[in-house]
Amino acid sequence: MSGHSKWATTKHKKAAIDAKRAKAFAQFIKKIEVAARAGGADMAGNPGLELAVSKAKKNSVPIMNIDRAVKRGAGLTGEVVDYTEIIYEARGPQGSALLVECLTDNKNRAASETRVAITRNGGTIADPGSVQYLFARKGIVVAPKEERSEDDLLEAILEGGADAEEIQDAGENFVIQSEPTDLRAVAEALDAAGIHYETDEVEFIPSMKVELDLDGARKFLKLEEALEELDDVQSVYSNVEIPAEVLAQLEED
Repeated sequence: MSGHSKWATTKHKKAAIDAKRAKAFAQFIKKIEVAARAGGADMAGNPGLELAVSKAKKNSVPIMNIDRAVKRGAGLTGEVVDYTEIIYEARGPQGSALLVECLTDNKNRAASETRVAITRNGGTIADPGSVQYLFARKGIVVAPKEERSEDDLLEAILEGGADAEEIQDAGENFVIQSEPTDLRAVAEALDAAGIHYETDEVEFIPSMKVELDLDGARKFLKLEEALEELDDVQSVYSNVEIPAEVLAQLEED
């Protein structure tokens, strides 16, 4: 039975990875459709679309899916694509705060599903503005260290004519933070220097963190997972900090 059990666990993990991959693909496709709707199908005259397509290609979204999304977003297939960006604010366990970023073609569905996910998993919907002020919008680039130092990255960014606010050591990666308006310049400077990076996105960064104990961490992760599984949810941001000893206990569960 142990072999069977191991295979069942492997299948479960593979299913979870496949589901996350499919969700990520859907998010890239939505962003392409939004950009094509806003500026047309010609990438030469639509930098937003060019960026969305290059990110999708970088993350292995099939070319056929990308081409279809461009045509659909630009209205070349006869379909009407109209997405709305919505941010929901919530409170989680032990005073934690969450921002839930949605991109949806059905506001009522997004609101209903998000509320249900929050309230059924121990969270509460917060009043507009009561959580968002705890976060600042920042450009974030995550780059694997690959035997480089912070100075190497900073030099490449400055030589490329870009400006970064800070570079943080995050274990196997460096996290480069900039103003949202400087994000493209930072990414292009790294490209020019031949420095690989995994993500470059505008994100909500908390001004201060809330540490959770084991019980709070379990509840928070359940809430976060329920939200991230929703089709309309693009990103979930929080001010949660889970200490190393709590993470170690969670891995034993």
